[in-house]
Amino acid sequence: MVRNSSSIQKAKREDSFMTGLFYGIGGFFLVLLLFLAGYIIIKGLLSYYPGLFSFTKAGIGNQLFNTVYLVFLSLVISVPLGMAAGIYMAEYAKEGRLLRFLRVCIESLSSLPSIVIGLFGYLVFILMTGMQWNLMAGALAVSILSLPSITTTTEDAIRSLPKGYKLGSMALGATHWQTIVKVLIPTCTSRIMTGVLLTAGRGFGEAAALLYTAGQSTNINWSNFNITSPTCPWNPFRPGETLALHIWVMRTEGSLNVHATDIANFSSAVLVILVLCFSILVRVLSKRYEKKVGGIK
Repeated sequence: MVRNSSSIQKAKREDSFMTGLFYGIGGFFLVLLLFLAGYIIIKGLLSYYPGLFSFTKAGIGNQLFNTVYLVFLSLVISVPLGMAAGIYMAEYAKEGRLLRFLRVCIESLSSLPSIVIGLFGYLVFILMTGMQWNLMAGALAVSILSLPSITTTTEDAIRSLPKGYKLGSMALGATHWQTIVKVLIPTCTSRIMTGVLLTAGRGFGEAAALLYTAGQSTNINWSNFNITSPTCPWNPFRPGETLALHIWVMRTEGSLNVHATDIANFSSAVLVILVLCFSILVRVLSKRYEKKVGGIK
């Protein structure tokens, strides 16, 4: 009895120690994140001067629009393909060599440096098509980088659901596809959104892959609504410099601009705030959708 009591006390002390250790590690990274984000935002806002947020060549409004537009294009491409691949691997693919080969391919693709994807995009989407640098080529390059994340997240989210969800739906007469679309996917929407967030975050901050595909110039005429025109804002086949590329240019080739440092600092702050707002928006929408599907008011 004494030995059992001593073992229980020892186990409790170890549990308390490990709990405190993990809380400390989590708190450390939280403080580090808050400090990093706060430093970038405060320093960026202090670097602001009138006209910096305008949609002219002297401002960063056009680069901000290009960033959001490119991320939107990449999500339109990568989310359907990534979810379809995840559904296939979770529900249709049989355990065997093919599935193991697919997983190896996905893991290899996720570990490729973005500069390699950028060079691939330049060779395939620019040189082989005979086009100039454009936003669509950049979106395709970012989609290649993002596909492994969405695929893996979708597969893991579906596999983690209790078997009763699928069996109960099919027992009521639903087909396999109806079960996937109307039961499994809505139930794990919140987890799939995690992959979407990672995808969008990479798109917002990507620079190396876009350097060879999207280009470093922006010439937008906001009164031009001809989508085939190279100056139309909504033309996906025009060159478009994003905020991440603009920051890189200002810090490396901005010696001719006396405000290069201020522009880079403010662009960094805007980029951090943009990612934060997008993450919050996606989380709120996914929670509302999850409550709506679950019948929770």
